[in-house]
Amino acid sequence: MSSLFHRNKDSTRTRKSQSDSPPSSPSPTAKNLRHERLARLDSGGSSLSSTEPSSDRAAARASAYYRRENRLASLGSKTEDEKEKDFKKLYESAFNENEKLKNNLREAQLELVDIKAKLERVAKKQDQSSSQSGLLEAEKRGFQAQDCVSNNSVDFPTLWTLL
Repeated sequence: MSSLFHRNKDSTRTRKSQSDSPPSSPSPTAKNLRHERLARLDSGGSSLSSTEPSSDRAAARASAYYRRENRLASLGSKTEDEKEKDFKKLYESAFNENEKLKNNLREAQLELVDIKAKLERVAKKQDQSSSQSGLLEAEKRGFQAQDCVSNNSVDFPTLWTLL
């Protein structure tokens, strides 16, 4: 099976590089756009002209970079008073939220106490009703036994079953 898929290691793909391809001239609009882009990059927003040496341009770019970094750093740094105020705000918001949660907990605990009391009352009512129903059954049997005795149709085995 391996002989069917034998691969020659010497056969490799060859890619054509850009230098191998014949030179093609870019369109005039592409040249114009590239020239404008290079001109904007060279100016870099500085007042240096393109005739000055490249080291001056590089120094101007570096100084612009440092000015920008300093400006961003000054925006990011806060004074001690501002930092304290931020901590105070955070503390106050956390404290207020904590108080709200405590109030919610108290309300939930009161509701729980009320629900437990209601549950106990219902359980007592059920116990009373079941015991009352048992008493009612006993009373019914007693009345039936009295009826049997009063009718003089006393059948003792039936009487014992009624009691």
